[in-house]
Amino acid sequence: MTFTNVSLDPQNLPALAEAPLEPVSPRLAPCQAVLRSLHWLLLTALAAFMPLMIAEIAAWQPWPAVGVGLLGVISVVLGWLEARRRTYGLRQHDLIYRRGLLVKSTQVLPLARLQHIETSSNPVERAFGLVRLVCFTAGGRGADMVLEGLTADRAAAIRQHLLARLERAEPEPTGADAP
Repeated sequence: MTFTNVSLDPQNLPALAEAPLEPVSPRLAPCQAVLRSLHWLLLTALAAFMPLMIAEIAAWQPWPAVGVGLLGVISVVLGWLEARRRTYGLRQHDLIYRRGLLVKSTQVLPLARLQHIETSSNPVERAFGLVRLVCFTAGGRGADMVLEGLTADRAAAIRQHLLARLERAEPEPTGADAP
């Protein structure tokens, strides 16, 4: 048996930019806004009620809360805009997830490495009817891809497709492995 490693022409490879991507559910943006608002309201409350023992500084106590509140509003708006730009695509050999507003990120998960798929959602996501698809691959310690913003039906359909693909990819037992 001889080893061959044929060179590929990069010009003939399929372009990731040309992959058809679908937007996630439009309900992700308000869901993210609620989650971020809760987070920033807690931080604003902590800043507002932070005890100050020095009388000269006590007069300035409301300003940190106002600053934290303004940062929270900016975070919620940016989170809303970012959530509306998220897209995903399922191709024959990989799963693509694109996200980001200021810093864009494209994640490609080869289906040949996929080993386990979970669905999860927190109470706010459930209220919006959203589910996260969590994908684990061989050799990874944690989730390698978390696809957020899917409706429950769409997440179940993608999960079923990926599980069926995993079952087809299982190697057949041979000689010593056979029961």
